[in-house]
Amino acid sequence: MTFKNFIHEFFNGFFNFDAKFWRTLIPLLINPGKVSKDYINGKRQRYTNPFRFYLAVSIIFFLLVGLSKTKERFEELSKNSKTIISKNNGNEKAANPNLIEKQKKDSIIKLVNTELNKSVIPIPEEAKTQIINKIKKDSTKLTIEFNPGDKNTNSDTNTRLKKFYKFHKKNLEISIDDSLDSLKIEKNFINRFLFSRAKLIHSYFKDKESRERFLLQILYYGSVAIFLLLPFFALFLKLFYVRRKFTYVDHLIFVFHEQTVFFMLFTIFTLLEIFGLNPALWIFNILFLLYLFLSMKNFYQQGCLKTFVKFILVNLSFIIVTSMGITLLFIFSFALA
Repeated sequence: MTFKNFIHEFFNGFFNFDAKFWRTLIPLLINPGKVSKDYINGKRQRYTNPFRFYLAVSIIFFLLVGLSKTKERFEELSKNSKTIISKNNGNEKAANPNLIEKQKKDSIIKLVNTELNKSVIPIPEEAKTQIINKIKKDSTKLTIEFNPGDKNTNSDTNTRLKKFYKFHKKNLEISIDDSLDSLKIEKNFINRFLFSRAKLIHSYFKDKESRERFLLQILYYGSVAIFLLLPFFALFLKLFYVRRKFTYVDHLIFVFHEQTVFFMLFTIFTLLEIFGLNPALWIFNILFLLYLFLSMKNFYQQGCLKTFVKFILVNLSFIIVTSMGITLLFIFSFALA
């Protein structure tokens, strides 16, 4: 057995890239509703199993999304490396973190010393020396000593989250426990968790890599949510077409085919992005909605007006349920990120 044959057999069992695959792919794209209609009418041997086809296309889509993000990251790293190499050695001083820290400490010491000398009540030199030495030992805590917080740990979660975010934005190097101490807030599980989420939000705004990683996580969880909610979409169709002689499984087959086309369209969108063509996302959204309308009209064999009304109602119902599911998964992924 050659390596080529081995690879073909390995992927053929799952993706099934044979004549049946192409007999499913081409009419599914160019003739909305036909494949679903043929499949429930007994012409199953001609087409790939809807569930397997859906899985294959969705996996290809996610592989391409990963490839697209890897390409973007590589281009960004290449650009950054060229920028670093082209920098003048004269900037070394500014880039030295130890020197920056020393300059920061010196400026703080100078400021504090000036303010102490302005005091109406004379401060002993020994006390001044102790204060200055404390700053030299750890200047990071100085910026937080003048930020007394609210001791009320029962305050609203959003208020605390905003407070933690603002504090962390000004004091990036301070640990969570030290931050809570400085804010005079109890160090319990809830407050530690909220502060860690505030740090995470800050990283999303400042760090492109963290933001993209989180968006990919949302994309993954969102796709899982849509997959889990497809049976509900089939149920909505069953309710709206209750007088038509379709079984629930018939509706489910139709739903799998529609979602497969959705992934195929956005696979094309991702491919165009990889090749640097920057297509407009709204065009693909409109194409899918138009495709879905034509599929419903051809599959359920009803007029344009009836199909349009049911198209709107079914989509509104699915959008509401999907939004709830994706919101819950968004909160879940944010909590575990």
